[in-house]
Amino acid sequence: MSVLSPEPPSLNYSKYPQELQGPIKKYEDFIADRLQPDLQQVLGVRDTIYNRMSEYLKLKTHIETIRKQGLEELETKVDLGSDFYVKAFVPDTTYIYVSVGFGFHLQMTLEEADTFIDDKVKHLEK
Repeated sequence: MSVLSPEPPSLNYSKYPQELQGPIKKYEDFIADRLQPDLQQVLGVRDTIYNRMSEYLKLKTHIETIRKQGLEELETKVDLGSDFYVKAFVPDTTYIYVSVGFGFHLQMTLEEADTFIDDKVKHLEK
């Protein structure tokens, strides 16, 4: 049985004493009605956090590539979502815009962005 199984396994209650059948059913219902939905919600939040961390770490990798290669301009592909990419040209890599949350983006130098990403990933790991 999977941890995420929507239904608990069917138990043959007749093999248990009469006085235990009610509490067993009560605990089964509690697990199915309360704990499993809570687990689904927590796993959803965890996945969202991991996705954010992944995006920040990808950006960090791109920043390192720009630095190592000394790129002053950049031709790349940008993911618009759902793995749909378009070509993009960045004429000046001195500054980049970084999502800081709540729909806000800040202009940062590569060094500032690198520091921000480190701090943000540490915060998301908590």
